[in-house]
Formats: sequence, C-alpha cells, structure tokens
Amino acid sequence: MTMTSTTTTTAPLSPVAPPAGARRPLGQDEVRITGGFWGARQDVNARATLAHIRSRLESEGWLGNFDLAVAGRLPAGRRGREFSDSEVYKYLEAVAWEIGRRGDAELDRLFADTVRRVAAAQEPDGYLNTQFGRPGQAARWSDLEWGHELYCLGHLFQAAVARGRTRPGADDGLLDVAVRAADLICEVFGPGGRSAVCGHPEVEVGLAELGRLTGDARYTAQARLFVERRGHGTLADIEWGRSYFQDDQPVRDTSSLHGHAVRANYLAAGAVDVAVDTDDRGLLDALRQQWTRTVARRTYITGGQGSHHQDEAFGEDWELPPDRAYSETCAGIGSIMFSWRLLLADGDAAYADLIERTLYNVLATSPDPRGTSFYYANTLHQRVPGIPADPSTTSPRASSSLRAPWFDVSCCPPNVARTLASLDAYLATVDSAGVQLHQYAPAEIRTTLPDGRAVGFDVETDYPRTGLIRLRIVGDSEAEWTLTLRVPAWAEGATVTVKDAGAASTHDVPTGPVELRRAFLDGDIVELLLPMAPRFTYADTRIDAVRGCVAVERGPEVLALESVDLPGGLVDVDDVRIDTSAGLRERDGRVWARVQQLRDEDGSWPYSPEPTDGRDTADVTGEVPLVRYHDWALRGPSTMRVWVPTA
Repeated sequence: MTMTSTTTTTAPLSPVAPPAGARRPLGQDEVRITGGFWGARQDVNARATLAHIRSRLESEGWLGNFDLAVAGRLPAGRRGREFSDSEVYKYLEAVAWEIGRRGDAELDRLFADTVRRVAAAQEPDGYLNTQFGRPGQAARWSDLEWGHELYCLGHLFQAAVARGRTRPGADDGLLDVAVRAADLICEVFGPGGRSAVCGHPEVEVGLAELGRLTGDARYTAQARLFVERRGHGTLADIEWGRSYFQDDQPVRDTSSLHGHAVRANYLAAGAVDVAVDTDDRGLLDALRQQWTRTVARRTYITGGQGSHHQDEAFGEDWELPPDRAYSETCAGIGSIMFSWRLLLADGDAAYADLIERTLYNVLATSPDPRGTSFYYANTLHQRVPGIPADPSTTSPRASSSLRAPWFDVSCCPPNVARTLASLDAYLATVDSAGVQLHQYAPAEIRTTLPDGRAVGFDVETDYPRTGLIRLRIVGDSEAEWTLTLRVPAWAEGATVTVKDAGAASTHDVPTGPVELRRAFLDGDIVELLLPMAPRFTYADTRIDAVRGCVAVERGPEVLALESVDLPGGLVDVDDVRIDTSAGLRERDGRVWARVQQLRDEDGSWPYSPEPTDGRDTADVTGEVPLVRYHDWALRGPSTMRVWVPTA
C-alpha cells in the first residue's frame, strides 16, 4: 500500500480552507471572540461540555472500545452503537479547536492520551473500527448501508485536520493515523476498486479537507468518486427508499435536499468541497439550486431542517409541521457546514443569514446553560410538559421532551462542542478588496490582505440584546480597503455611521452586504445599527400546518409562547390566541404580546358544517411575555409553541 507524507500545507486555522473561491476564511489566529452571547457559550463549552463528553465516553465504554480492541476482547465487551467511534473523533476535533482557541496544557495531555488509545487499535494496513473486522465481528465493509465505517473515518479525518492546523508538527500521531486510514480507503474504494458509498455521508468532507491539509490530490479525487457514485443505487433499498441515503438520484441532478437531513447536509457540504477543488461549476450550480429550494420550501423558521421523526428526514415541499418538527441539532450543524462552504465559494450574504438563524435558534438551543444537557431534536410545538431526564442515566434518542445529559445516539453533544470550539473561524472572511464581517460578536480581528497589508479592528457589541455593532479600527492603512458588513434580510431600516477624527456621517443602508471603502485610520469608528423591534412573522400559505398562525421574532432570535408565562393558572399554550392588532411591546428585557383565552368546550365530534375551532373566545386575559426559543424549558417542564393562532 502506498504511504503518504504528512507534510501539511499553509492554510487558515479553520475547519474549512478551500484553495479557491470568492472568500478566504479568517482562522483562529486571525479572529478571537472576546465575550458576549457566543463568548459565554464558548466558555461553558471549554469549562464544562468537553469534560462532560469525555466523562460519558469513558462511562459508556465508547472510548474503552479502543482499549478492548488492543486487548483482543472484542466483540464481547464492546458497548455503544456501530457509530460510537465517531463520537470519540468529534470529541478529539472539539478539543483540538479548543486548544487552538486558547491553549490548555491539561487539554493537550488529554488529547494526546485519547489519540494514543485510538492509534493503538489501528490495524497494520490502516483499518480502524471497533465494530467490524475482528474475530467474531462482521467483516470489514460488509454493511455499508448501516455500518458507518467510512462515516466514522470521515470524522477521524476532520479531527486530524483540526489538529494539523492548530498544532502543526504535533507528535501525538493523529495525522499519521488519519493518513494511513485514508490511504486504505483510496486502495479499497478508488479507481479499479470497490464501486460503493457509505450509507451515511461524511467521509467526503473529511477526505476533501485532509487532501487540502496534506496536499495529497488522491484524497480529493476519492471524495469526488464518492460524490459521483451517490445516487446510482449502490446501496440496498430500504423501507424509506434509497432517498434516505441520498442514493436515489445523482447529486448534480437533485433539486432539493431530501432524505435523512444530516446525511443530506453532510453530502452537500462534501460536494461543495469537491466542486470547488476540481473547478466543477456544473456541480456547484446544482448545489446552489438545492440550497435555495431547500431554504425556500423545507426549512423551519428556526433554520431547523427535517420534519420526519421515523427517518429523521426532510419532508416534501411545504411539509413543515411545528409539532412534528424533528429539526435534529446535527442537521442544523450540517446546514451551517453547507451554507458556509457556499458562502466561501460565492460570497452571497444569504448564506450568512441562514447561518445566523441556525446558530441562534438551533445550535444555541441544544445545550442547557451548564453545557451538560442537550436537545437532540428541536420541536417548535410541545403539546405536553416534558419529563426531566435522569442525570445519571443514558436516554433513548430524545424527541424534544427535555434536554438530556446523554443519549444512546449521542451525535449531537460532541457536534455542538466542535462547532462552538471553532466558531471564531465562521465570523469573517477576506478577499483582494478587504474584509467581510458575517457574524456579530465581540471580537478582535487581525489579518493580512493578499497584497500584504495588515488590517485590523475590534468589534464591540452586546448583539443580539441590542442592534448596535461598533467596529474600532486598529492601525493606519496606507491605502484604501473595503470593509463589508452584512445587514440581515430582516433588518429593514438599518444605518451605518462612520466616525473619524474630523466628522461623523450616517447613512441608511439596504439589507445585504454594505461596503465601506476608504483608507481607515487607527481609532476610526464604524457603527452598524440594526433595528431590533420585535415583529410578527407569517408563513407562506402553502405551509398548511401553520395557516392562521403567527410567529414572533426579534433580531435573529425566534421567540416562543411558554406555558410558565401564561396568566391565571393556564398550563396549555393551546388555550390561547395572539391578538396581532395590539402589536408587541418590550418591557423588562422581554417581548410582550396580548393574548385571548379559549374556553375548552369540546363537542362529541370535532367536525361541523361551519368553520369553527370548537371553542369560544373569552375576555382578553392580558399581556404575556414571550421567551427566546433557545431558552425554552429552562424553568422546568412546560408546553410551548412558536406558531400561535391569531385572534
């Protein structure tokens, strides 16, 4: 078997580093979140979530599976599902990015210890999996539909990329482990090898980024092979059809994301990598169209994706029932991965808009404030109060009852952890003209333009509590450069003010990218003011599940009606209507809406010849405060709904 050198190429300290595209991402060495909404969540992630994940990987035996493999005690002692290896790799990736973000000697020790245990289980030819291939286990690659072998290795490759970029030359050996496994994949599944794909896309993303890190074009070529093979029926048919695996039609012939929502987004992200690295404009065009149609017809107001519980899948166009929203946390993260890659390729602000929506209303919703319990799925309508999870046990896969500390399928906690640890690298980009700021958080940004000029600024904001984002320029520029700010699609009426030593000027700006080109001087101030008044939002009438309902948003955050805030002892959010004629008010840091109570007077038959909901409207009960969706159920079990019927 051909071995590959682990010499790495120079790239941003970022999970995604394409060699071409409209934008180059700024990495962890160029952007540092310093506080605010996301800084607080990064701190919790570093302080509590990573330790919690490692503790569970140990107590559940998922990390110990590698030790059992070395000791020859598999399969009898193995614990966890067939894909449990991947959670160890996602944990490693999260730790690698966290070490890159702030440095931590103890984390580095734990990282090296984990790598040592994983590396010891690797077979001489590079194969690495604790579920297959040993005496008493199924043969290697014998269950590509459900075995997740290639999926697990994709996460291994992403962990190695994180380590290679944040600590190049580290002697822990993770990159060598990844390269040996990737070489085996190329040998087994490459040209002239087995023409097959994995039931769960992910290896495509991992191979593409590993190819970028190492400079080995074989990995990119193998990722392309996997993308091109998808959709030709190489996987066995199942009860939900091959669409579940995205194996029913070729990627470039697909009009919308479909099937299992996490699989679909991971495949799309890997396909963008392939299209960019091979300059396949036809494939990239197809992926743009899939993103556009999926956002327009198959995405919840939260940015969540996936409306089927049984197969964790997308529904058909407009099939977005709030009470059956699966909206898996991992699907939201996959959507961010897909959108970010398209943003780097095109520079379109619409991708950043969806990323922002998904960050605040899916990613931020999953973990509790302590960072030790999580939502797997993210419903938009909870009809009965949830049941608190036992903190000492592992929960079955949660269907949005209450956050739980761990699941039999615990893909979401380490996925949240790796995203938060690398979030600095999703804030800003650079091109030949200047710097583009896509997400707003207190931050320090220092970078170099392609012509060698150093530019920098500090971001001061408490967004999204308020809509003021202030940028303070650091250092004089010798010539003009362009600072581009994103005005979200919801922010009609935004203004930009530029203050320098001589004067201040304020201008109204449209939604989308706002470009400011000048020779900035040290101390210059740029202020973006986004209107943050709460607003009613109505759904397209083709989304029949919420016809006659309204949602409330404030800035990038979706709000919800939660039963603990209802007046008069009401416990059911389905007992009220919202009075849109009264408008919305902000008071005491909350958004308040006027509601009417409904009398519960069910008849013997829920149908009638006249339009009715079977209940009469009582007198107005007054105003109720709404909760930020990402904060729901933090005060105990409750009922909740995002879409509320109108009076």
